[in-house]
Amino acid sequence: MRATFELHAEQGIVATTMKQIAERAGVSVGSVYNHFPSYDQAIAACGAYAFSLGPEPSPALFEGVNDIAERVRRLAHAVFAQFERLRAFGYVTAEQDRLPVLKAFVDQERAARLALAAAALGEPESGEGARTLAALLDHGVYQALKDIGLGTRAAAARAAEVANAWLASREP
Repeated sequence: MRATFELHAEQGIVATTMKQIAERAGVSVGSVYNHFPSYDQAIAACGAYAFSLGPEPSPALFEGVNDIAERVRRLAHAVFAQFERLRAFGYVTAEQDRLPVLKAFVDQERAARLALAAAALGEPESGEGARTLAALLDHGVYQALKDIGLGTRAAAARAAEVANAWLASREP
């Protein structure tokens, strides 16, 4: 799994072959196919491995914190830290139309992020605030902030700052 995870982060999921996985892992191609009869099964196992590398953000982030701005900051840091751990997630989102097995991972992450945004704000998932906060914490935003030179913590702080400014502007 580690070999698959590393290759996906380095070159993408579509570009990775079972032969490359075998070479990186130091095993035969037949051995890889013995464990994963199809590339889709290898991708699914790699996804499970990736999510096992660290705790997924959960509503426990908000325990004992009533201040909405602080809840938003905590959520931004947790979500962006997860994106940092899931180094291939940009490829997952970009390649989901070419490899349908990836769509489930994208949908799972989006649904979890929306649920957490709603929990942070104390509003339903259908609410404008929850949907906007979830969008501001999307992987694309994370990557764009990294691309301008921000580290993960600074990117999370900036996204939280923008989200909190927007949230404050809509209060009466």
